[in-house]
Amino acid sequence: MQYRTISNGTTSFEVSTLCLGTMFFGTRTDTATSLEILDRFADAGGTFVDTANNYNAWVGGHGRDSEDVLGEWIRRRGGLGEVRLATKLGAAKKDPALPLQNVEPTNFQGLSAEVVAREARLSLQHLGIDRIDVLYGHVDDRETPLAETVGAFGQLQREGLVGISGISNVALWRLVEAREEALRQGVDPYGVVQQGYSYVYPSPAAGRTNDVSADMLDYVAAAGVEGRPPLTITAYSPLHQGAFTRDDKPMWAPMRHASNRERVRVLHDIAAEIGATPNQVALAWLLGGAVPVIPVVGISTVAQLEEALAAADLVLDPEVRARLDAADLVLDAEMRARLELA
Repeated sequence: MQYRTISNGTTSFEVSTLCLGTMFFGTRTDTATSLEILDRFADAGGTFVDTANNYNAWVGGHGRDSEDVLGEWIRRRGGLGEVRLATKLGAAKKDPALPLQNVEPTNFQGLSAEVVAREARLSLQHLGIDRIDVLYGHVDDRETPLAETVGAFGQLQREGLVGISGISNVALWRLVEAREEALRQGVDPYGVVQQGYSYVYPSPAAGRTNDVSADMLDYVAAAGVEGRPPLTITAYSPLHQGAFTRDDKPMWAPMRHASNRERVRVLHDIAAEIGATPNQVALAWLLGGAVPVIPVVGISTVAQLEEALAAADLVLDPEVRARLDAADLVLDAEMRARLELA
């Protein structure tokens, strides 16, 4: 296992470069299997675990099922030890009688000061801990004044209930404004941003703000200096729920384009050449980038975990990385040539 430091400029701690995602622990992944995965991750040196207060509401649970499983695991092992725990708030059901969905009306609780204060404390109760290492706003809330949301997270940090705050599914300009607002208020800014990010990328679309962009990578690379505190990217869905290796798991619609088909083909070719799996190569590509990110790997079996763990120490040769990076560029050149011939 490898490790890196995350920080907001005031609070810093070390985490493993692989983060264990526990999205459906307690529902699709039964409690016994979930506990086995957690034990194996910790035994392998994993020290970063990610959850949320709403995940299992998507699949028939009450929402905090994964927090409850983590709470049981923490009690069994007598505390977190070296493990750092992240959870999220703001995207649980505002009205319990209505469905939770990604399209309007989303029925999300949002990030008002009242919601942030209440839901953070409920997470502490379900997890059975007295401090959340990383607390994210799960989705951006443009209806609540940014100053109110930033102040609410700052208050939790002042009270010692949260170590580092973060935000997820956010436009870059909103992230920058929120961090500037924190500095104006004299509170710690977001030190982590969690976005969708993987070896494949979505087709451009107006209003799509939940993915890592080139500009966001550039902004993060420029952080960590005076006036611009450190910032770390954590990447969800780095393996697209198995879509790199399973025909029955198609990628999301925005990912289904010619460039990504070429990238996946090259991913498989390189994996076969170096004796790794496509998933391991995809994770190693993220871990070894010019702006390294922390993949949040959703795991439902111990076998999946073992595959992901092997990627933590996989270092891609420069020429291999160059081939991966250029895969879609080669395709674009071929398409341009065909157009010119036509």
